[in-house]
Amino acid sequence: MGFLFSLIWFLLIGLVAGWLAGQITKGRSLGTTNNMIVGVLGAIFGGFLFSIIGLSATNTIGSLITATLGAVVVLFLLTRYGRKL
Repeated sequence: MGFLFSLIWFLLIGLVAGWLAGQITKGRSLGTTNNMIVGVLGAIFGGFLFSIIGLSATNTIGSLITATLGAVVVLFLLTRYGRKL
């Protein structure tokens, strides 16, 4: 039961982070649904980046910040290079 709850919580944080990333990067938005998907990917990417520099999120706000920053980076990379692939 703990794993399922953690997975659902992770997905919810990622969805909110994707929406926030879309609001932050108005000119680079992919649409609300795609931004939310990017948010889930950004949560993974943000966690990876933060772990490289030795930081980790210890609460919900930290997780949301990590996921949002990761989503902003992923959204930027997708809009910058995604259409050229």
